[in-house]
Amino acid sequence: MPRILLIDDDAQLGPPLAAYFARFDMELVCALRPGAGLELIRQGGLDAAILDVMLPEMDGFALCRLIRKESDLPIIMLTARGEVMDRVVGLELGADDYVPKPFEPRELVARVQTVLRRRVTPPAPGVLPDASARLVFEGLVLDPAMRSVQRQGELLELTSTEFDLLHLLAREAGKVFSRDDILNHLRGHEAELYTRAVDIVVSRLRKKLEPLDCIKTLRNAGYSLALGRSPA
Repeated sequence: MPRILLIDDDAQLGPPLAAYFARFDMELVCALRPGAGLELIRQGGLDAAILDVMLPEMDGFALCRLIRKESDLPIIMLTARGEVMDRVVGLELGADDYVPKPFEPRELVARVQTVLRRRVTPPAPGVLPDASARLVFEGLVLDPAMRSVQRQGELLELTSTEFDLLHLLAREAGKVFSRDDILNHLRGHEAELYTRAVDIVVSRLRKKLEPLDCIKTLRNAGYSLALGRSPA
């Protein structure tokens, strides 16, 4: 049973939400303060975390930054409805998704299920064969079965969203994927914001892949992976 951590200082939110998550065979563990939540994450055994932006001790953005320094645990941010910049900042810091408050519990469950599905299994292959095949390039190795990436022999820590984006580009290296292509592959939600989110995730990914300069931008077209293949 997946264990999900909720970090929110609203003591009235956790118990009914935990009962709702249990209906979908997920255990929701609650922490009212960031420090307590970090301790639970460091103990291990969690599959995803849900962070409120407004927290005591530190805000959700600072907490997200701390978690990302230590873990690639999928993160969903709870943001105030209409606060687009909150969502953008959360994505820039490495969050995998966001849910605006107030929210319907079913929507939150669906978002959690999505990030868990992306983390556990490779993206759907569609018309492409061998979606789980190891991809080897000059200086870059992707192993979809293990969901791991090595850059010049060094293992990288990528979020599930970053991995899925890189895998999409790598499976058809050289092909230009539009932002809409990428949105449709990753999830596609609130197109205006998520058009910006694609750029944010690409920017994060580029920084992690440095000194490799392998993700190319084609103005008004999209992105492509520009690396030569090597023998597997």
